Amino acid sequence: MRFLTLLLLFVSCGLNLHAADKAAAPDALVAELYKSEEKMASPFFQDKNRALVDHYFTKELGDLIWKDAIDSKGEVGALGADPLYDAQDTEIKEFVIHPAKTEDGKTTVLVTFVNFEEKQRITYHCVQQGGAWKISDIQYAEYTLLKLFKDNVAK
Repeated sequence: MRFLTLLLLFVSCGLNLHAADKAAAPDALVAELYKSEEKMASPFFQDKNRALVDHYFTKELGDLIWKDAIDSKGEVGALGADPLYDAQDTEIKEFVIHPAKTEDGKTTVLVTFVNFEEKQRITYHCVQQGGAWKISDIQYAEYTLLKLFKDNVAK
């Protein structure tokens, strides 16, 4: 009986550790960010919960997101579109969050989807900060989120 109890305890701990590792992975963080929007709890366009911004983003990017939200006072700020889809209107199909890749010491998560019949690719650049994965920039086809904010918010 004790053997069975110990075995169940070890299996349970192993599953919990695996779940914690998966939750801490960069692709899991990106998936959580997309789910936050579905739950109407996106860190973008809100000025009530700085911790929500800090959960997903590095200090540098988080500071700019927060400043834009505060300075825009509920109006359109630097972000003129949904940063998760780089679009004002969406009709999303074939949505895929690809596994995180580390190449040349840089970790990225690729997100692909079709919006109004147009294929889209968004790349999330992730770094470890304070023992957790954080998004340091988002690369769109023609610009990056960090540069957009630096050009329009940091002034």
